[in-house]
Amino acid sequence: MLAKIQSCAVVGLDAEPVQVEVDISNGLEKLTVVGLPDAAVRESGERVRSAIGNSGFFFPQARLTVNLAPADLRKEGPAYDLPIALGVMAASRQLLADLEDALIVGELGLDGEVRHVDGVLPMAAMAEAQGYKRLFVPGGDAAEAALIEGVTVFPINSLAELVFHLSGRKPIAPHVNDFAFDEEDAGRFLIDFRDIKGQEHVKRALEIACAGSHNLLMKGPPGAGKTLLARALPSILPRLTIQEALEITRIYSVAGELSNEGPLVRNRPFRAPHHTISHAGLVGGGRWPRPGEVSMAHRGVLFLDELPEFGSKNLETLRQPLEDKVVTISRAAGSLTFPANFMFVSAMNPCPCGYFGDDRKECTCGLGNVQRYQSRISGPLMDRIDIHADVVRVPFEKLASLDGGETSALIRARVEAARKVQAARFAAVGKPYVLVNGDMGPAEVQKFCDIDEAGKNLMRMAVRQMDLSARSYHRVLKLARTISDLAGEAQIAVQHLAEALQYRPRGLV
Repeated sequence: MLAKIQSCAVVGLDAEPVQVEVDISNGLEKLTVVGLPDAAVRESGERVRSAIGNSGFFFPQARLTVNLAPADLRKEGPAYDLPIALGVMAASRQLLADLEDALIVGELGLDGEVRHVDGVLPMAAMAEAQGYKRLFVPGGDAAEAALIEGVTVFPINSLAELVFHLSGRKPIAPHVNDFAFDEEDAGRFLIDFRDIKGQEHVKRALEIACAGSHNLLMKGPPGAGKTLLARALPSILPRLTIQEALEITRIYSVAGELSNEGPLVRNRPFRAPHHTISHAGLVGGGRWPRPGEVSMAHRGVLFLDELPEFGSKNLETLRQPLEDKVVTISRAAGSLTFPANFMFVSAMNPCPCGYFGDDRKECTCGLGNVQRYQSRISGPLMDRIDIHADVVRVPFEKLASLDGGETSALIRARVEAARKVQAARFAAVGKPYVLVNGDMGPAEVQKFCDIDEAGKNLMRMAVRQMDLSARSYHRVLKLARTISDLAGEAQIAVQHLAEALQYRPRGLV
């Protein structure tokens, strides 16, 4: 007897249809799984055997062959447990049901419990695109799957519950999402800009960076507030649009990092990996490629504290995603591309002891050590950073002052106003990946960053005196475009260019 159940496999950030075929034939009792399964899939036989028995049904004492088609697509993870179990029951005539329009995924416990699986959101998107009408997923994943309209989602908590539903004995009600996307808890931000004393010039740099999604490097002595300023960034980042939220949620779903607070990511990511992170952990990879930190920071912030302490190989691999906004991972079986459009924020000390150039404490490093320390960050990577901000010590008077600065809410309002201007500007470009000034390529820079004769004269001198590369020249124009957007100006003026040029590095030492 042959039974066919529809399931799916996650490849990168997308899902591919997989047909689970179960055949029962005469012979010694044995279950064989074929179709390029990994170890977790091969072990599903024992889980399925126990789950069926402990759910009150019987496991056939015969030769069972499970084929996961297409056979040339690698299968990984325990998501095939539930469709294999249903296939066994259908093939042994314990279950009579029409499942042609249904897609089924779920891991089984030995007692028949249906457990969480990763990547439910892309699975639901694939089900809708392929025309499936019903989607059966673990109960805890139903809210995530229901984010995709056009397919009816049924939450399943146990194998027996699903069998009773399919046989008509005890129907399960479809899941309906009742959350509102526009409800955001502003009190979740731990640090507000008004609580940070002084550092007005750095706050201004952070505001510009958030308004246009520009890369930023903060350099200063230990304890000056670099990490604190970076940790306050989420409080001034603009609110997510529904399209951006779905993009981010898809990545987190595949990576298995969705929180229990809701099915949809509501705040922009802020990722701060430790400097001991591996290459695969940072950019993605592994035998079965998974998104790395650069993809987890998509549409948000990737913060690297103590930048020179990161391995040079890791830092150099950031160059491609910083330019292309994607990261491509190549393996013998093929290549996978993950989105990586993030705002790169970093912090570093000026030297190993941290006090080079400090006006209060003398540096104990020789000039050669300072140069070697700062040269750990290559010129090409430094050239991709739009804003270089010096963070200095805060005077006692400001530290002891009870007067707070601007609140994060006020700064965020200006940032969102600038983002709205950019969204209107790029709406007619026809390139969905160009949303902010930091996304602009050479064609967009030429079209939207026009400067007058006075601005051309200033940039001519800057290119000559500061030895700006073509990339640096374009980045200055994009930064000036953001500064003018914050000022509410339609044209880039000389003062906007002058401020943008002040954020260029003046040398390593």
